[in-house]
Amino acid sequence: MTEAFKKGDRVEWNTPQGKTEGTIVKKLTEPIDIKSNHVAASEDNPQYLVKSEKTGKEAAHKPDALKKLES
Repeated sequence: MTEAFKKGDRVEWNTPQGKTEGTIVKKLTEPIDIKSNHVAASEDNPQYLVKSEKTGKEAAHKPDALKKLES
């Protein structure tokens, strides 16, 4: 089962440049456009909006792409 996250959780994910850390901004449960990317989130297929600690940029990620970090 995929882990559930909440606003403020610190997480990490893989990028082409290596692991990146950030914070959960909110859970996405309906389709949304973030910059030029369409995020097909739904109640049955939620995604999470995360903010990178390195760049301050926001992006959507599927729960299985994220790993919760200890506070």
